[in-house]
Amino acid sequence: MHIPDTKVVLSTASVYPASTAVAFELAAKLGYDGVEVMVWNDPVSQDIDALRRLSDAHQMPILAVHAPCLLITQRVWTTDPWTKLVRARAAAEKLGASAVVVHPPFRWQRQYAREFVEGVNRMAGETDVRFAIENMYPWRYRDREVLAYAPGWDVTDEEYRHFTIDLSHAATSRIDTFEMVERMGDRLGHVHLADGSGSGKDEHLIPGRGNQPCAELLEHLARTGFDGHVVLEVNTRRSASPAEREADLAEALAFTRVHLATPSRVR
Repeated sequence: MHIPDTKVVLSTASVYPASTAVAFELAAKLGYDGVEVMVWNDPVSQDIDALRRLSDAHQMPILAVHAPCLLITQRVWTTDPWTKLVRARAAAEKLGASAVVVHPPFRWQRQYAREFVEGVNRMAGETDVRFAIENMYPWRYRDREVLAYAPGWDVTDEEYRHFTIDLSHAATSRIDTFEMVERMGDRLGHVHLADGSGSGKDEHLIPGRGNQPCAELLEHLARTGFDGHVVLEVNTRRSASPAEREADLAEALAFTRVHLATPSRVR
């Protein structure tokens, strides 16, 4: 078997509502290759020195930083969206992370949205850190779609330098994941691995529990020499206990490692 060099990473969002510190502890215990820090309301996630101490204590590198782009993080670090990106880039550079994950703007962030594509590409040109823009999904209300993002939720419509593909978001969008991956091409720089059923909710299921082509995508990445990270960003909020959460994250890791392993090429 050929085992690619792709790092399998745990997002700190995968232990929510438990703390960032719990994510580092579980990532180390279960054998993940590193952590992606979701910058959110947990003060530790916002503190570079605290994150470095956690990384050192658990010997768990921080491989990516998720900028605070969620509705619940509108006031994290600052209310100015550009300052958030500057601080996320600085955090990634200081912590040794190779990627910053960014959501497209909300439509009501009008000035930011108008300048976003040009501005984020300019910032990407000023650093070795990848700004990987993440596909989102249309919001739905009583079977009507609400356009929540600008320029749009389908990030492949724009000329970004790098993309993040999120399979749960693809399921919520009810699109063909592989068609989106094909449009991303060699600009696919980062993967958020989670499953979904296409229910309209952003489910972030454990891979293998929905209908997304999680296994097929991992096998495709292994065959094509993908040089980014695969990040497990799953929802364990319904876990009945810490032990059940740990078992779910172990299952997600095992699934990913198995499907990243490909038959050795015959020479």
